[in-house]
Amino acid sequence: MAGDDDIESRGGRVKRNGYSNHNTNSSSAYASSSAYVIEDTDSQWTSWLVPMIVVANIAVFIVVMYVNNCPGHRHMRLVGKCVARFLGRFSFEPLRENPLFGPSSSTLKKLGALEWTEVVVKHQGWRLITCIWLHAGVIHLLANMLSLAFIGIRLEQQFGFVRVGIIYLLSGFGASVVSSLFNRNISVGASGALFGLLGAMLSELITNWTIYTNKAAAFFTLLVIIAINLAIGILPHVDNFAHIGGFTTGFLLGFVLLSRPQFGWLERQNLPAGTLIKSKYKPYQYVLWLVSLVLLVVGLTVALVMLFRGENGNDHCRWCRYLSCVSTSRWDCNGI
Repeated sequence: MAGDDDIESRGGRVKRNGYSNHNTNSSSAYASSSAYVIEDTDSQWTSWLVPMIVVANIAVFIVVMYVNNCPGHRHMRLVGKCVARFLGRFSFEPLRENPLFGPSSSTLKKLGALEWTEVVVKHQGWRLITCIWLHAGVIHLLANMLSLAFIGIRLEQQFGFVRVGIIYLLSGFGASVVSSLFNRNISVGASGALFGLLGAMLSELITNWTIYTNKAAAFFTLLVIIAINLAIGILPHVDNFAHIGGFTTGFLLGFVLLSRPQFGWLERQNLPAGTLIKSKYKPYQYVLWLVSLVLLVVGLTVALVMLFRGENGNDHCRWCRYLSCVSTSRWDCNGI
């Protein structure tokens, strides 16, 4: 067997699977059109980190609702009554204040929500991390955790908890940095980290192009899924800057962390003596790795410097505000 054979061309140990996407309605479409090959069934990892992240997010939300104690600050509320009052101190804020069935914005802010003033003026940089673990309500939490289960478990099974954990956390951090540069409102949620996993899926498909079947279908289906999810971000009260920052970070990290070795290198011990063994990765994979690493380090460094110098990203990019909200006859983005 030649040393430069693609994994796609070898027989006997081929297994087909499909990724699931951030949008649960589209997950089956991508799974049916995207098939990728695994080097060996023994290379499968047991997914435990992603389920633990889901459990941690649920636990944090329970703690947030306990601290919120809607009935306890009744005197501070102007209108409305707590929702699901049978839950006691775990009951939700009035829907006119929080339609997502969750805590008040003041509680989220107290427990680590992302806000420019707190991060830059009060030097609370830790909020760039803590906001990833907070959610605005039950609906917000369920949407993100279902998406994380669809996306993250599959990635962890293929690439292990270390690489997926790094992508998740760094994408969430990158999302927070970009959000703080362009958004002055309170922001919470794991959506930026989830978009990082989506970005990593796309770059993994690109850098490991030769091991895929139905390549074009998988690529364009994933692009459509990402485009739809980003398009939802132009609605009001959705922090699309966090989505874009997380996606970009994850996309670059995918090239750095998710490259698969050539089949000839994997099977080097089974090749006849004297067979020329090529490098572990293909030349274009090395190029993508280097360029992505440089862009990631430089991009995060510049963004952090700008953020802690108190600069507003909108001053350097007048049209960027349209990436997060577009005014229509039904809503006005100027008041958001």
